Amino acid sequence: MANAHPGNAHPDDNCLEKDFSNQVINGKISGNSSGYNDANGDPLTRLRTAGSVNISPELFEKLYLSPESRVKGELRKTFGNPTPIALVGFLLSLTPLSCDLMGWRGAGGNGAASTGVFFFFGGMLMILGSIGEWIIGNTFPFVVFGTFGAFWATFGATLVPWFNAYGAYVTDPTVAATWMGNPGNPAGLEVPAFNASMICLVFLICSLRTNIAFFVIFFTLVCAFGCLAGAYFNFALVYENATNVAAATRAGRLVVAGGAFTFVTSLAGWYIFFAIMLASLDFPLQVPVGDLSTMIKGASERVKGGSKV
Repeated sequence: MANAHPGNAHPDDNCLEKDFSNQVINGKISGNSSGYNDANGDPLTRLRTAGSVNISPELFEKLYLSPESRVKGELRKTFGNPTPIALVGFLLSLTPLSCDLMGWRGAGGNGAASTGVFFFFGGMLMILGSIGEWIIGNTFPFVVFGTFGAFWATFGATLVPWFNAYGAYVTDPTVAATWMGNPGNPAGLEVPAFNASMICLVFLICSLRTNIAFFVIFFTLVCAFGCLAGAYFNFALVYENATNVAAATRAGRLVVAGGAFTFVTSLAGWYIFFAIMLASLDFPLQVPVGDLSTMIKGASERVKGGSKV
């Protein structure tokens, strides 16, 4: 909803407010830069000419993937929304990896073909998005994006021979520098995968205050990392005993299952990205993400509600 006079907005309002009142035209400041008649009721005209535009809690949660928190200053009115660029880095890294894990069209190699993608899309874009979220005071997405940015950079590093992540486990010089050299390597990869599932479990619980699509992302990631941890454990059993056919079969199935879960994660992520971009442009078509921030009340809201009673 637009207010004709920005001064009417109370500083304690629950909506984020952006100021469009002062527009510069030919070196002069004008309150109406569109040149259109406000009476025509056009939403874009109202957006351009209004003194301020209030963003509802539902829209804020969709744009920033976090319930609105009170922060000092007006950085959210000054800087662009960093959430979409972090999502781009996440999705362009996870989508091809999920296809590799499922073995589509013969893909595999732990996603080695996408090593550069993991560094520059997954690592760089997500860390930049995390810094942006930190600047504007959005703690939850700041932690999520920073965590996954570091994850993608770390995962990419394990695929670069210079880091010797595989070669350090090779006991036979005739064996190439791969994890085939020693069961300690897949067993070692099991631990980070398990830890990733634990941090995603924490994010999953916290996402109950965001939206359904974000909840689906973390739910499927918990399942995916759990499957991959189990797969690495079984791979280690195979390398200890090459005749352990049952472990080899389980490992292969768990890798494919992990890829299937991450593929669902990607679909939910692309959906959120599409919804955010439409909302950012005030597009006539809006895509719902299943807002949960108004359904599951925060602790401070419950305290306020109790005090009013």
